[in-house]
Amino acid sequence: MRVLITGACGFVGSHVVEHILKNTDWDIVALDRIDSTSTLHRLTEQSVWDPKRVSFVYHDLKAYINPYVAYRLKCDYILHLAASSHVDRSISDPMSFVMDNVVGTTNLLRFIQEYHNEFGIKKAIYMSTDEVFGAAPQGVEYKEWDRFCPGNPYAASKAGAESMWDAFANTYKLPLITVHTMNVLGERQHSEKFLPLCIKKIRDGETVTIHSNKDKTKAGTRFYIHARNVADALLYLIKNGRTLDGTGWEGKYNIVGEREVSNLELAQLVAKIMGEELKYEMVDFHSSRPGHDLRYALDGSLMESLGWKPPKNLEESLEKTVQWYLDNPSWL
Repeated sequence: MRVLITGACGFVGSHVVEHILKNTDWDIVALDRIDSTSTLHRLTEQSVWDPKRVSFVYHDLKAYINPYVAYRLKCDYILHLAASSHVDRSISDPMSFVMDNVVGTTNLLRFIQEYHNEFGIKKAIYMSTDEVFGAAPQGVEYKEWDRFCPGNPYAASKAGAESMWDAFANTYKLPLITVHTMNVLGERQHSEKFLPLCIKKIRDGETVTIHSNKDKTKAGTRFYIHARNVADALLYLIKNGRTLDGTGWEGKYNIVGEREVSNLELAQLVAKIMGEELKYEMVDFHSSRPGHDLRYALDGSLMESLGWKPPKNLEESLEKTVQWYLDNPSWL
């Protein structure tokens, strides 16, 4: 078997490469453009790295996949993880997110459309986000087919890409699957993200900003999940997931962490692991960062009904991740 992973040098992509190398005998085609948020070191520094099983293809998906590139991407399965994903940057430069996420995804879909019969592509999975549904009121957990209500340009670009994924499945009868994930944490994450930023500030005795409601009494919450668990869910869906069938029932799956955790609770857990004092400031969430939502939540019961659920080990995963960053400070 051969699997194509787009965005393989990104944070989640590198964990998916690692997981497949550890748990299968498949070969991997790693596609990436190597930009400010990706690096080959995420792949080559892994203990399981095997250059005999991984081939690298440099390509920016904003460009059409011509035949010269296409025949280097021959595969049985596709995991489409390439995306621009930082909300703040999407607010300052929304068009780049449209190009990366909507146009880039559409170019990959054109490749699948043109070559799926010739190559025998069995399934292609698109990694969307909980943010396409927008803010979740307390007590609400969105299901796979709930309506989109994106609250910022990043979320809108992911919703646009997901809509194209649905449209190509329906129009061209392609074997496509969509997954929604929540906030992912783990080793090798970009330093702009909350967990590595939190570790760095606690280490250096600086104040951690905790985004909260307008009264500064309640921190934002997420269902955090480790990247290796996301990778495990993707591999499970390659083997067991049903593809989009045009009825609005099959082909979408939520990958959700074990429980809801506030950003303040996460920072407190990190400080406890590090044995350091947590200095923090609650900040008016929407005034300081318009376009960010206080709470996201997904319903993970469909995946659980199929036989997959995340292990109950948030603290254990967090402890290993924090220690990894302290042992590898260049990533901070």
